[in-house]
This record gives sequence, structure tokens and C-alpha cells, in this order.
Amino acid sequence: MSYPGYYSGSMPVVNFGTEESSERALAELTADGSTVSDAIRRALIDALRFRRRERMRRESLQAASDPDDLAESRRVLAEMVAL
Repeated sequence: MSYPGYYSGSMPVVNFGTEESSERALAELTADGSTVSDAIRRALIDALRFRRRERMRRESLQAASDPDDLAESRRVLAEMVAL
């Protein structure tokens, strides 16, 4: 993965400022012996998964309330049952 304007053969380093709540979160995430870097990497991946799930949930709710989508789903289901 690369970031705009960045290329190197090594892993990029990202610096960020912390405040009290992020310090507490890091303390909890590293309490098992994980490094800060590992905790942050896992937190980023978890945040991305959460964001994707939330987007899929919103899209599902939108589709479930769309009359045209519901009609199409019923039509496809009826065809499959007929098979």
C-alpha cells in the first residue's frame, strides 16, 4: 500500500498526536503485551471493518425499504421456488 507522495521499500511511519482518551485506549489495547504499533494497526483494520459493515447495514436497510427492490426480490424468489 502506498500513500500519495510517498514511496519507499520500507513500511511508512505515521505520527499522530494523542489526547487523554486515546492514551487510555492505547493503554487498554497494549495491556496484553502488544506493542503500540501492533495495537494501532489492529485498531485501524477493526475501524475499517466496522465502517464497511455499517455501510452495508445502511445499504441493506435502504434496499429493504425500496418498493422497487422489494418487488424485484419477490419476483426472483418466486422464480426460484418455481424451479
